[in-house]
Amino acid sequence: MLDVRRVDIDKTKRSIVISDIHANLELFKKLLDKLNYTNDDYLFINGDLCEKGDNSLDVIEFVRNLSRETKHVYVTKGNCDVLHRSVYNGSEWIIPYMNTRKKSVLNEMLSIKGRSLDDFPSLEELSQFYRQHFHNEIEWIESLPIAYETDDYIIVHAGIDRIEDWKKTEESMALSIPAFYEKEHNAEKMVIVGHWPVVNYRSDEICSHNPIIDFHKRIISIDGGNQIKDDGQLNALVIEKDTYTFIYVDELKEEKVIQRDYTDSLNRKGTVTYPNYEMKIIKKEPYFTLCENSNLGLQQWIKNEYLSYKEDQVYCKDDLSTTFLSVKLGEKVWIVDKECDGFVLVKNRDGEVGWIPFECLGS
Repeated sequence: MLDVRRVDIDKTKRSIVISDIHANLELFKKLLDKLNYTNDDYLFINGDLCEKGDNSLDVIEFVRNLSRETKHVYVTKGNCDVLHRSVYNGSEWIIPYMNTRKKSVLNEMLSIKGRSLDDFPSLEELSQFYRQHFHNEIEWIESLPIAYETDDYIIVHAGIDRIEDWKKTEESMALSIPAFYEKEHNAEKMVIVGHWPVVNYRSDEICSHNPIIDFHKRIISIDGGNQIKDDGQLNALVIEKDTYTFIYVDELKEEKVIQRDYTDSLNRKGTVTYPNYEMKIIKKEPYFTLCENSNLGLQQWIKNEYLSYKEDQVYCKDDLSTTFLSVKLGEKVWIVDKECDGFVLVKNRDGEVGWIPFECLGS
């Protein structure tokens, strides 16, 4: 049975749900400022405080302090928060993981003490190191529940199984079930999750990292791809008077003002995401190539610079927007990629990511 804790919400106050901070303390603080967060708000932090960013331990300490300041801060575990278990359990895969993922809380703990992975001949000795030096942080993480439940919603990092009693979901699934939005559940309440970047669900939709709020499926998915996607963002779901809205922040710095209107009359939209990179060329044009996504059977316009040719196969090199945005004179956008010919990849104020002609930015 999952560790699920009940929260009675005063609906005259805001509830805020944030997930997947991924060791980015600066962005998390920026989001709290943009929210005008106060101790009167209910703040749910739905897992994955750690990994992928530079400040896992600082995020842990900051969130612990927040939870000490007010009883209205609620934190759940995420799969990235419990990697120490793999060391403790002697799971050999953790060694190549740590060697590959330098921005890991496990490596950060070593670095702070002036140690490296090479200093430990065995996982048992590495385990002793973490137990000796970071017992308090690990104990706090392990004290966190898997889920919170209110009258109206369930907050869990990755998802729940489609079973009669959702609380009997295996903990490993609640922490790391993939693509939960594509599944169904039997709970009668809205289930709020992070874990799986929402842009992964938008292969044939306008490219965006904004939360998906689906009342029919009773699922809200809020992982904005922070620290995973180049144009990703940290989302906050805001629940106020039974209304769901959201606010986001990202790390895009270069702001531009549109100098010329542009309308994409063909309504081209879509997104390429891992692992659906294999393409079949339909028609090549000077700036873009119309392709069929081999795994999805969708037609997508791929920027020519992002195509890779290996023997007889064609691939998109990375995650990529295949959306074309329409823009208006005076509109503000933020630059994602300006290194390609003819077109620039931008993000607009609504969080939509797509291509516009360079001329829209003026000289």
